[in-house]
Amino acid sequence: MGEKTDVVNFLGLNFNLTNCISGTLAALVIVGFLIYLSRDIRMKPGKKQNVLEAMINFTDGIVKDNVQDVDAQKHLSLYAFTLFLFIFFMNQLGLFLELTVNDHVVVKSPTASPLITMTMAMMTLLLSYSFAMQRFGVKGYLKNYAAPVSFLLPINFIEEFTNFLTLSLRLYGNIYAGEVLLTLIGNTFAPSSGVITYIASVPLTLIWQGFSVFIGSIQAYVFVTLSMVYIGRKVIQE
Repeated sequence: MGEKTDVVNFLGLNFNLTNCISGTLAALVIVGFLIYLSRDIRMKPGKKQNVLEAMINFTDGIVKDNVQDVDAQKHLSLYAFTLFLFIFFMNQLGLFLELTVNDHVVVKSPTASPLITMTMAMMTLLLSYSFAMQRFGVKGYLKNYAAPVSFLLPINFIEEFTNFLTLSLRLYGNIYAGEVLLTLIGNTFAPSSGVITYIASVPLTLIWQGFSVFIGSIQAYVFVTLSMVYIGRKVIQE
């Protein structure tokens, strides 16, 4: 909402500092969270280990439900776990910590930027191509675009592009909309009529933050599930 981001050029490449700082912060939080849960691993798990194992089993379940190839399942287990945690924490970051200095955004939810969500969607699609080519070979994989009949070739190519857009923009749109609404409540509605609207904005903010936590969790689940669906379809094509 009128905020600016700083872009730095390094070795001919442009780096969005907001995305870099926010993404790094989310990664540090995840590392700290996992270290905390895994510091005392035992055969008889405690509460923290149970939480960690429950998360791993949850993402493993997503993989097994959507990828039939057993070998691919083994390789995707860690990817799905990491992807889910990373998206979940990035979705929540801007709800609890949004730092702006002189109208320049320093920290916000990284997934409120289409650059981040498109990058993650591209990672998933490239991984799906890699698995498919390893299984069928390059020629065998490319032949799948003309299956079951050759006139479907352009449609199948278009589908790859639409998969990329829907996977990335669904996540971006939900998280960005949530942050915009929180900004409107805090910066526009709250000061609009003095004390009354300031008081009214408090429960509205809390309610929307709670709803946004739910939405952020669902979107992390949806992104990982669709990622596994796309990869699973690639490795069973004939």
